[in-house]
Amino acid sequence: MAYRNGTYIAFHAEGKTDPTASDIKYYRTLKMWHASDGTDFKFVNSHDKVAAVRDGSKAETIKRSLRERLDNSKNMVLIIGPTTKLDTDFVPYEIAYAVDRCGIPIIATYTSTGYTVIREPKALSAWWPAALSSRIANGTASVIHIPFKQAAIDCAIGQFSHNSLPLGGGLGIYSDAAYREFGLL
Repeated sequence: MAYRNGTYIAFHAEGKTDPTASDIKYYRTLKMWHASDGTDFKFVNSHDKVAAVRDGSKAETIKRSLRERLDNSKNMVLIIGPTTKLDTDFVPYEIAYAVDRCGIPIIATYTSTGYTVIREPKALSAWWPAALSSRIANGTASVIHIPFKQAAIDCAIGQFSHNSLPLGGGLGIYSDAAYREFGLL
């Protein structure tokens, strides 16, 4: 049995090799925020993902690595931006494996909505990849929906795991009191 202590980060690389032209910039922001605090993030380089789209054997190698990393994770941070729902390969695979096989909660963090608090996750459903939307609809996903803000992300990473799922099933949110503690209200 795997020791599940990592946080898995998933995002849409948009098939680009320029790391500033996709959501990898948000992953790098997370890394920067935690450069000295020891927070453990698991990551597959998006440059490898781009090449794998064209090479079936390489794609399977990456999926095997994704599974191994997800098996060792206590939760998943899913960075959701305007193009995340367009991803048709790795993000849907990561969501499906995280929910269906690993039973880990998803910390859905939104980058470009303009929200500093999220009170109605259904209002953001147009941003959801189909793999997430279907699992929220069928009740298999445990999801906390938060803005892309360090305090909210840090709290969710520390609070939620395969042993401690968010309340609200697929539509979990933080209270106004929590947002006040984060300094967002």
